Amino acid sequence: MSKANTPSTLKKRIESIDIMRGIVMLIMLLDHVRERFFFHEQVTDPMTLDSTSTGLFFSRFAAHFCAPTFVFLTGISAWLYSHPQFGPQRSAREFLVKRGLFLIALECTVITFQWMGNYQMIWLQVIWAIGISMLALAALIWLPRVWLVVIGLGIVFCHNILTPIGFSPDEWGYTLWAILHDRGNILPNDFIGIRASYPVLPWIGVILLGYALGPIYAANFAEDKRHKWLIYLGLGCFATFAVLRGFNLYGETLDWQQSDSLMMTLKSIFNLTKYPPSLAFLLVTIGGTLLCLRGLEQVKPSYGKVLATFGSAPMFFYIVHLYLLLFMYWFALTVFGPNYGNLFGFTHIAYVWLVTVILAVLLYFPTKRFSQYKHKSQRTWVKYL
Repeated sequence: MSKANTPSTLKKRIESIDIMRGIVMLIMLLDHVRERFFFHEQVTDPMTLDSTSTGLFFSRFAAHFCAPTFVFLTGISAWLYSHPQFGPQRSAREFLVKRGLFLIALECTVITFQWMGNYQMIWLQVIWAIGISMLALAALIWLPRVWLVVIGLGIVFCHNILTPIGFSPDEWGYTLWAILHDRGNILPNDFIGIRASYPVLPWIGVILLGYALGPIYAANFAEDKRHKWLIYLGLGCFATFAVLRGFNLYGETLDWQQSDSLMMTLKSIFNLTKYPPSLAFLLVTIGGTLLCLRGLEQVKPSYGKVLATFGSAPMFFYIVHLYLLLFMYWFALTVFGPNYGNLFGFTHIAYVWLVTVILAVLLYFPTKRFSQYKHKSQRTWVKYL
């Protein structure tokens, strides 16, 4: 017999989403500290294993879980918005359109400056991809759930087939393809550069699947049944990855190679393409997210509360931490000067982890204060952060 939902389990149901989001926010912080202070050891996509240390490899691999989790949970959250625990159902379309346009505008203005400290290039990255995905979900939200699943799975499983397709900058369709599937500079002009860094097509598939899975978080959906769904789907993702990747059948641009070293072999297997995210990339990351969501419903309240704080105000944390890293880098470059060409950088990846821990502690308190303000405030703009 299915276990009934109680006020306690309903709370855990929602808190697990915030905790999951909080975990990937902290992993994202690690990756951005790396990009700011370890940029002299750049990583390719997929990574060049011969020139990438083990510490750097797994630091980058951990960051692979961020974007898929953000987008997938955005889909689930959109379903929860349209199906509130109390009160009648409501359409999420208007919210998705407004929020999507807000994120795109934020990416092109506030966030672009945070990366380079100037507006010489507009970088269309993860916030842009989430914004476009929200607009796509708004356009398709009227479809039956089964069609959202079919379209979402079709995009996630089949977009690798499109990899051979390409356009040169002077060809018709180049800009659209750069946005959907390939990275590249778009809309060339004499005033400012625009670069699509996050191809959005696979992310549209991910948000559709997240929205389609939303009903398992409904108040009337039995807890043990939800747990089974999360476990079976998570293990199913891993099993599919094991078959497709294990035999180098499909879903990844670079075949893995067996090495004399077990560690090198493992790194080769999990050396996955992020731009655009390959099927193998999404199977590993979404599968891990699903299993974590199951486990996080059992997290002790004291631990969960801390992690959920970061996940309850993600945009605030995102903006604040990027500006803080920018100012820290300017300060270090001014005081200590460049030590890798014209860059300042840490001498070991361990310092990246250390600074990440320190910043996580420091940023917890302002994030907590803003989260409390956000939940009490009736101002519309606050809800977008």
